[in-house]
Amino acid sequence: MIKVIVGFRVKIGADIQPALLKLRSYAITFPGFVSAENLVRTDDNTIIAIEYKWDSIENWKTWENTKVRKQILKEMEGLLREAPRIKIYNVVPSVGWVYTHIA
Repeated sequence: MIKVIVGFRVKIGADIQPALLKLRSYAITFPGFVSAENLVRTDDNTIIAIEYKWDSIENWKTWENTKVRKQILKEMEGLLREAPRIKIYNVVPSVGWVYTHIA
């Protein structure tokens, strides 16, 4: 399992939510898609992220390289201050972690 965080720096006043909904709507149709959440920074609402969860990096790469995703990102260019940033993380299970009370 992996998590992919795609960060966007949006122009002030730009409404990026319809484009994010469009991205998510297409992503859910791809094999390996698990979930997605839109995140907005609490101290700066021009910094927005999509946090995806995919079952494998291969399935993410398939989605990342699709024409439809690239087209939606192209349509978003006028709303953004810079190109989106992508970070990929392995999900590490926390099974076996033990709480220890530290006084």
